[in-house]
Amino acid sequence: MIDKRILLIVGGGIAAYKACELVRLLRKAGATVTCVLTDGGAHFVTAMSLAALSENKVYTDLFDLKDEAEMGHIQLSRAADLVVVCPATADLMAKMAAGIADDLATTLLLATDKPVLAVPAMNVRMWQHLATHRNVAQLRADGMTVMEPDEGPMACGEYGPGRLPEVEAIAAAIRNALAGGSSRLAGRHIIITAGPTHEPIDPVRYIANRSSGKQGFAIATALAALGARITLVAGPVSLETPSGVARIDVETARDMADAVEAALPADCAIMVAAVADWRTEPASNKIKKQAGGSSTLSLIENPDILADLARSDRRPRLLIGFAAETEKVVDHAFAKLKKKGCDWIIANDVSGDVMGGSANSVQIITAGGVESWERLPKDDVAKRLAERIADALA
Repeated sequence: MIDKRILLIVGGGIAAYKACELVRLLRKAGATVTCVLTDGGAHFVTAMSLAALSENKVYTDLFDLKDEAEMGHIQLSRAADLVVVCPATADLMAKMAAGIADDLATTLLLATDKPVLAVPAMNVRMWQHLATHRNVAQLRADGMTVMEPDEGPMACGEYGPGRLPEVEAIAAAIRNALAGGSSRLAGRHIIITAGPTHEPIDPVRYIANRSSGKQGFAIATALAALGARITLVAGPVSLETPSGVARIDVETARDMADAVEAALPADCAIMVAAVADWRTEPASNKIKKQAGGSSTLSLIENPDILADLARSDRRPRLLIGFAAETEKVVDHAFAKLKKKGCDWIIANDVSGDVMGGSANSVQIITAGGVESWERLPKDDVAKRLAERIADALA
């Protein structure tokens, strides 16, 4: 539940229509929502729609005589627990960064003493423009949280980063902001793989491993709590999706490789998943056991997701692999670091109950040496690792 007061400023862009869905979702979660509709936003949604969904008056004009006689813009700016700008257009963010207050929305933003979450949405060229980069950097330096936009097709027909994030992801970011979550990784996109992969043999059998996905999901949770935008590519596991995390479910190694590629670009990628090294061409019908006979499978090497990512021209700035070993853990991890071309290898001994268990003992392998951690609950390993990643991306 979100038992808080939210002031939602709706900017002028085609993505404004999603503000209605956001209001509905927040009200369903128990939040009190007051909307401020900009002149630009009013070209895409109506005050009546927002009022009906929020069950509150919608504010549009700085010079409403009754409200301004009571200093309404000051009251509005400080009565909420969180101010959300969605969509935050290039123009609106430029004004926010410069401290311009020429309408109700920008005056509220300048007068507020509450945390502000901006959710950008604009054309890809506008998002990638140096002026927008400067403005976003200034807003973050001023203490505001600015989400990263999604990448994909746009209303203008172009493709790239600039799409408004999914409404569920925005709601999760609001929950995180209201919970006092850290913003150390605000604006960073991190891809995480977790769990096993299943490689079908026939319609009822598959090649798999014992990975539970718990460590990868814990890392996703810890990084989301630091404000990162997380894409979690999960193999077949029955775990609850962490709050604020975008989850993509896959089955095979090739599915996982495709999902990771589609999620790029990213600031960091953490390949926790225990990906099957081999697959076979699956039979269309169940393979029958032959009395007194034996069967063999012809194995085909699966794509090496970590190594391929290291060679990619869209390689993340920080690339982390995991090495689950049963012997010579450090030696094998150093060899994997060199072979794969990643920055860190998180090595662990899985000869006991680690796969499927609730605790882990890891060693961080880098070109500079080995850092060994004591055995800890997987959630604690994740939190400690998240802080180390935040330091590396600072």
